Amino acid sequence: MAKKVKVAEMVEQCHLEVLAGEQGLKRLITVDDLHRPGLEMAGYFEYHPKERVQLIGKTELSFFETLSPEAKRERMQLFCSEEMPCIIVTRGLEVPQELMDVCQEQQVPLLRSQMATTILSSRITNFLEKKLAPTATIHGVLVDVYGVGMLISGGSGIGKSETALELVKRGHRLVADDAVEIRQTSDFQLHGSAPELIRHLLEIRGIGIINVMTLFGAGAIRNNKRISVVIKLENWQQDKQYDRLGIDEETTRIIDTDVPLVTIPVRPGRNLAVIIEVAAMNYRLKRMGYNAALQFTNKLTETIAEDMEDFD
Repeated sequence: MAKKVKVAEMVEQCHLEVLAGEQGLKRLITVDDLHRPGLEMAGYFEYHPKERVQLIGKTELSFFETLSPEAKRERMQLFCSEEMPCIIVTRGLEVPQELMDVCQEQQVPLLRSQMATTILSSRITNFLEKKLAPTATIHGVLVDVYGVGMLISGGSGIGKSETALELVKRGHRLVADDAVEIRQTSDFQLHGSAPELIRHLLEIRGIGIINVMTLFGAGAIRNNKRISVVIKLENWQQDKQYDRLGIDEETTRIIDTDVPLVTIPVRPGRNLAVIIEVAAMNYRLKRMGYNAALQFTNKLTETIAEDMEDFD
């Protein structure tokens, strides 16, 4: 289901002044894009994106003032519509009476801000992106290891929380345990955080619930983190062939984003915290252009080729 934001919520968040159309504050905003209606002021409405928040600045109003009173009212009647969430005038500029009258008639919220157009545009875009971003809640643990967001998944009781505890003891930071709320931004990045109720808490079987910030300090936690890698813990299966070189890179899809997936088999004697640390460092090296598995494969191919030449 698509997310929506009421205009009234944006008015409160961005400290906007309501000038007209107060009855329309319950209108819904469905997209995070903004629109500056310069062409519409000039009379071109062929591709007018009515569903966007309309931002009117000094440029648009300066041109609008050159029109005749009849043309002003005609343009405003074409401009305002039922699909439009609201109109915002920036810089505290004086609003034309024609726009005030039509907004009041059509019950389109007419708002004003003292901020510059570019600053207000950035603030509203950030607000709408957070509110309208696709979200999902996933069972797992999210930790920040060497600056890399690692989402640890796996079946219940496999050791996710215990591994996170060991990572925290080794100087890394906990973001969320048990339930991870994930938000996808417009550039297809995933950001995870903990629900308010269980923030900073970690459940360890046999001990119970512990507060990581109280035990280990503020440096052991963070409120949100971009998810870069998914670590899947699974019980060791004797008949399963696990990747021993790391050439085949798996991915998993969360919402609409593909994330690198590393499957780690669990059995007694394996130090999962160290393995996850190495996975984080290896991910950083790959982002810097170094791939140990690929270099090994290339060297192996060269060695085999040289041996074949000597054999011939």
